[in-house]
Amino acid sequence: MKIVFQHASPLPVVGYGGIERILFWHMLELARLGHKIVLIGHPDSRVDKFGIQLIACQDGNPAVWQSLVPSDADIIHLSYNYKVPGTIPTITTVHGNGQVGEVFYKNSVFVSKKHAEIHGSDQFVHNAIDFTEYPFVYSEKKWNQFLFLAKASWRVKNLAHAVRVCRANRKHLHVAGGKWWGLSRYIHNHGIVGGVEKLEIIRSCDVMLFPVRWHEPFGIAVIEAMSQGLAVIGSSYGSLPELIAPEVGFIVKNIEELNEKVKNPGKTFDPFVIRKYAEDNFSIKKHAQSYLALYERVIAGEELNHQGPTYKFTQRAEELLPF
Repeated sequence: MKIVFQHASPLPVVGYGGIERILFWHMLELARLGHKIVLIGHPDSRVDKFGIQLIACQDGNPAVWQSLVPSDADIIHLSYNYKVPGTIPTITTVHGNGQVGEVFYKNSVFVSKKHAEIHGSDQFVHNAIDFTEYPFVYSEKKWNQFLFLAKASWRVKNLAHAVRVCRANRKHLHVAGGKWWGLSRYIHNHGIVGGVEKLEIIRSCDVMLFPVRWHEPFGIAVIEAMSQGLAVIGSSYGSLPELIAPEVGFIVKNIEELNEKVKNPGKTFDPFVIRKYAEDNFSIKKHAQSYLALYERVIAGEELNHQGPTYKFTQRAEELLPF
C-alpha cells in the first residue's frame, strides 16, 4: 500500500512534540510493515534513512502541496480536517476537540471512544507511543513524588488542584510542561521538557496526577508515565476512564477524592504490571494495524461516518468542567 502523509514541520521532531511524534512513529511502523510511505513535508525532515520517501514542501497550504501527491498513491492520511480533491481517498485523524458547530470530514477518526462520541462518531484509534523510545527502568515507588506532565498554563489541565492536594499532604509535585507561580518547598518546576530530560523526570516520580477539567481527547502523558511504571490518578472526563484501569491507577470525580488518593492510596501498584498494561494497549504497532484496517475500508469506497462528525456541545471545549 502506498500511503501519503503531509506535515509542514521537520520530522522526526527534536525535543518536545506530541502529535508530531505519533505521526512519525506511525509512518515508521507502516514502513517497517513493508508499506510505501511518502511524506510531503519540510525539506529539513530526515526520514529517508527510515525508508520513508520525502517530497520537500515547506508550505502547509493545501493549495500548494496537494499537487505533489503521487498519482499512484492508494490513500492520503492527514492530521487535520481537510479532504484532498480528486480520486485518491483521504482519511483524517482528529487530535483535538472541535469548535462549536465545526463539521469534520466523513472519513475522520478520533483518538478515543469518548472523543469520537462527543463528536457524534464511533470511529476511533487510541493514540500510542513507540516503546523502544521509552526503555523501562524499574524503581521502587513510595507514593511521595508526584508528577504533573501537561501544559501548566492551560487551565483545563488543572495544575491548581494538583498543587493544592500535594501541598496539603506534604507530597512533592514535579511540574513538567511549564511552571507553577508560587513558593513552596513541595513544588518543583521543570519547565517545558522533552526527550531524555522528560524521561528522567518521569522516572524520578512515583505517581502521575492528571485531574483535567475538560473532555481530554486522549492524554499521551498518561501512557508516557505508565511506560515507566507510574500509577496515574485522573479525573473522570474524556478518555481517562478508557486509559486508567484499576490495576494501573484511580479515576476520581472531585478534589476531595483526589486528596484522599494522594494522602493514602489504600493499595499498591506493581510497576511491571503497569508497563505491561501500557505495552499491551497503547503500542504503535497496534495503532498502525488498526489504521491499516481503516485504510482498506476507505480505499474500498466506504465512508467511515454516515455524516460529517461535529462537536456536540454548545459551550466551548475549554470551558472548565466541575471538579
